[in-house]
Amino acid sequence: MTKEQIKSIIPHREPFLLVDEITEFESAKKATGKLYVDPDFDFFKGHFPEKKVMPGVLIIESLAQVGAVLLLSDERYQGKIAYFTGIKNAKMRRQVIPGDTLTLRVEIVRLKAGFGIGQAEAFVGDELAVSCEISFAAQ
Repeated sequence: MTKEQIKSIIPHREPFLLVDEITEFESAKKATGKLYVDPDFDFFKGHFPEKKVMPGVLIIESLAQVGAVLLLSDERYQGKIAYFTGIKNAKMRRQVIPGDTLTLRVEIVRLKAGFGIGQAEAFVGDELAVSCEISFAAQ
């Protein structure tokens, strides 16, 4: 999916759209997205400006957006909004810096009545940067 296709599914827009493309997709099961970490992202101006590091919460938000695309692509939930409802066991394992490419993987482990739980991981190359369990609800 291109960025324009993603924008047709979730309501996020720049500067808060944190997924550039979906490269792999298996409906209601798993998806892989990409975020190209642009040195011009506004948050770099104030988050450790002398040694620019992407905030971990924004990496988790990127993962949640991939999860939202995954959930809302299911015909049962099209036209709804996916709300981020929780994070468990978040681990920040590697800094993400300008110029990195984040590979964002989300696999749904439970989906029932519009409520989902996903196992989420963000990688830079082969290195795990963030892992967590995310939950979300379609309304």
